[in-house]
Amino acid sequence: MASSAVSSQTALRRPAAFASPESAEVFLRYSSAIPKLKGVTPASRLEVRPAPEMASSGVAAVDAFAGGLPRGCLSEICGPASSGRTSVLVAALAAATQREEACALVDTTDGFDPLSAAGVQFERLLWIRCGLCDAERRGNFAKRSSREVEASLQLPSAGAGIPRSARDDKAQRALEHSLRVTDLLLQSGGFGLVAIDLSDVPFQMARRIPLTTWFRFQRAVENTATVLLVIGQAPNAQTCAALLIKLSAISPQLSEQTSPPHAQFFEGMRIESELLRSRVERKPAASVRTVFASKTKWGELLANG
Repeated sequence: MASSAVSSQTALRRPAAFASPESAEVFLRYSSAIPKLKGVTPASRLEVRPAPEMASSGVAAVDAFAGGLPRGCLSEICGPASSGRTSVLVAALAAATQREEACALVDTTDGFDPLSAAGVQFERLLWIRCGLCDAERRGNFAKRSSREVEASLQLPSAGAGIPRSARDDKAQRALEHSLRVTDLLLQSGGFGLVAIDLSDVPFQMARRIPLTTWFRFQRAVENTATVLLVIGQAPNAQTCAALLIKLSAISPQLSEQTSPPHAQFFEGMRIESELLRSRVERKPAASVRTVFASKTKWGELLANG
């Protein structure tokens, strides 16, 4: 007659196979007497993690097919230049600030234009500009020539007059600053939306961000009401992103011919968004696509009459 008792020493030294539920219960009683194993919960007794609360992205088409941006998760929106990624970023900031939530924007390369951020309530936005050098942060423009100031304000991808090594060093320092700032913001808490803009960071440099950094961000934001939004040229967070959306421009929207007859105004872009990953619900069998329009200020004025 086989005994159902299992020695705790045997269980600690080698994997144990249980032939019956009674054997498993006996093992659990023995393991609970061990201080190191007392707090271990069996997998069969673990509760299913509830679906995260969703926040509006500010774009109706994105909310319709993705459900919005999940709170307590890392969401990533990627796409090439002029694909509408900045428009979605501005829309998300506008929606969050209009909900009276405190927001933070980590502007890695100092490319954010507040004049084009329609709908954003700046009194609720912490704008952190990581692309400025130390002299610019101190406001010490008087001791520098205008040519030096113009050269220092150029983005890492531009700046033909700056040696490539200097541009790379500046971009690397700005990226390191943005990652450290993001870590501090997530650890401090209290923000409804924290966005890190990596759009103008060189692709190879952004891809070298360690996966452990994204894991740390994901662990810091979980169990909170914060939406962590990453904007980039391509997916960077990999498996740490609970939501991944890819944007691509389809066609520009031009106004009707005006005076002179050959002139037309650029009103916006038709943008296609593709849902590449969604861990909020069951992953779809095929990628989901939708099309929405990104309006310029001139296009909005024409639409509103």
